[in-house]
Amino acid sequence: MRKQVLLVALTLQLFCSFVMAETLRVEDATITTGIVEQMPVDQVERFPADYGKLYCFTRILGAEAETEVTHVWYYQGDELARVTLPVRSSNWRTYSSKRFLPQWAGQWQVKIFHAENELGSLSFMLE
Repeated sequence: MRKQVLLVALTLQLFCSFVMAETLRVEDATITTGIVEQMPVDQVERFPADYGKLYCFTRILGAEAETEVTHVWYYQGDELARVTLPVRSSNWRTYSSKRFLPQWAGQWQVKIFHAENELGSLSFMLE
């Protein structure tokens, strides 16, 4: 009897983890020059390489318990930064930032992960 209860409990825990991973999603995401009152001030697709700093804003929906997402910043396919951010409600806004050097002109991408699952990605160009 104890083995059956333990098996049911483990199965239920795995199912709940799977359901939570399936429902977590990126509702909004943008690369921006700034954040005011937890919202992006603009949307950037191309920007001067000497600007210095950009933000990756995301709004995450569907978290049933406190969890985390990770923003991974890539320059021409190489990972340059990884920022893990808390998600503390079912409708959560968060952001990471990256400072840039002028010699980093070129293609950039930020991928948004929950655990090992990619939830979305954004691309932009520094010129």
